Amino acid sequence: MTGDGAAGRTTLLLLLLALSLLAIARCVRGDDDIVQPDERAPKMAGCDNDFVLVKIRNWIDGREKGEFVGVGARFGAPIEQRKKDAAGAPLAMVIPPTLCRNSSTESQLNGSAALARRGNCTFTTKARVAQQAGAVALLVINDKEELYKMVCSENDTFTDITIPSVMLPKSAGETLQAALRAGSEVRVVLYSPKRPLVDVAEVFLWLMAVGTILGASYWSAWSAKEAANEHYRRLKEMPDGYFPDQEQDDKDVVDISMASAVLFLVMASGFLLLLYKFMSDWFLLILVILFCIGGVEGLQTCLVAFLSRWFPHAVASYVNVPLIGPVSALTIFVSPFCITFAVLWACFRHLSFAWIAQDVLGIALILTVLQIVRLPNIKVSTVLLSCAFFYDIFWVFISPYFFNESVMIVVARGDKSGGEGIPMLLKVPRLFDPWGGYSIIGFGDILLPGLLVAFCLRYDWAAKKTLYGGYFLWSTVGYGFGLFITYVALNLMNGNGQPALLYIVPCTLGTVIALGWWRGELSILWSKGIYHTTAPAHGGQWASKYDQIEGPLR
Repeated sequence: MTGDGAAGRTTLLLLLLALSLLAIARCVRGDDDIVQPDERAPKMAGCDNDFVLVKIRNWIDGREKGEFVGVGARFGAPIEQRKKDAAGAPLAMVIPPTLCRNSSTESQLNGSAALARRGNCTFTTKARVAQQAGAVALLVINDKEELYKMVCSENDTFTDITIPSVMLPKSAGETLQAALRAGSEVRVVLYSPKRPLVDVAEVFLWLMAVGTILGASYWSAWSAKEAANEHYRRLKEMPDGYFPDQEQDDKDVVDISMASAVLFLVMASGFLLLLYKFMSDWFLLILVILFCIGGVEGLQTCLVAFLSRWFPHAVASYVNVPLIGPVSALTIFVSPFCITFAVLWACFRHLSFAWIAQDVLGIALILTVLQIVRLPNIKVSTVLLSCAFFYDIFWVFISPYFFNESVMIVVARGDKSGGEGIPMLLKVPRLFDPWGGYSIIGFGDILLPGLLVAFCLRYDWAAKKTLYGGYFLWSTVGYGFGLFITYVALNLMNGNGQPALLYIVPCTLGTVIALGWWRGELSILWSKGIYHTTAPAHGGQWASKYDQIEGPLR
């Protein structure tokens, strides 16, 4: 922080904490999965296909017009995975349009893909009629934009259906239907490609998350060291019997208490339910505005801290701003750039390259939060991360038993806001994925373990620990390994959203606690923590803060 007015700092802190609570409600991957699991849909002989997303590439009068996305049926032939193995076919309209009975379709569908509308009979009936008329595939137009899973009726056999069937969203089907009615020749290819096991985007995202925690930890530790040095300098300059106010030195820092750690996760659950029940376009706009405000504050704080090394006079010069108080000249100088940057992102956030600006704002926001909010000891860290651990498990895996769907995954995918999720996340586009989309990680999956890693570095510096003999290196390795395990689990589970803290918390908190117990330092880490060694003693050595304060009294 730059020493601006107390009111401004308090407002910033509350805003950042609120955004952090929202950010916990994210999964590592937020796009639609290729395989759409549904255990409630019946399975039987000839009706046991997975519901998979299907690409429908189309050509109109020989010119490629892009592709639509549908969902494959439970019955019929499985969809080819590779495009080169998928045979193209001309598309034909059927009479009657619902394809519930044989009519004039036999001459129309020989070797073609049938385009029918939903309604009036079962999906399997449509497939049988199309197959008997010589069709090689069936495309069913839904009466809504959402995709519907085509299941089998009970008390029937389905091994006789040998053509693939795909449900199309309403807009896609009507586009193809309009081209056919205009007399155009339409050709389609159906295939459902697999995602690569590992995409470069996941590597970049891993590096971004670990790098953000490293940067925030060093910034936090350096600020703590400078504050301790300043406190000791003021201590030496004071007459005997007078001592500088430690709270004044730590005015820009807020230590999390055990009560606030529990309240933090209770509020997170409340925010998550609020998003689940009331997520809409207008609600999302409010979140975008809040993210922009937090991003501006975060980017401003980071730029001021970076530029203050070259412009110390601008930092030391203050201007009294109405309703805010004293603000440094450097802050006033960088604020227009930060505001413009955030506003441009908000206006153009749907463009393909807008993720870069979102990541910049998000990283700046995380760095600022980890600079302001700190853990005092491992006891508070254990309460906070343990609550977050069970929070993630409950809202991803257990909430479907109460809400019939995973609350966190629904919010993460933005199912109730047209597919646009909340912006409190870092994301990188998947470069070699045929389905496109983004690999994402929520702020909470960086912020909460980041508090512990930053604590470890401050403790190591204060206690004069070596790199291998301290806790920072091993907590960082634990975080990186936990995030790696998350991606492994993500791929093993066919891309289903995974709660990252389920894997990260044991790898970080468990590592620190185990090392502390093995070294015989757990009691210090547990209760005293950073306050055991926070002020430099005579000769440049670190000693207890309380020894330093009590010394002159003797």
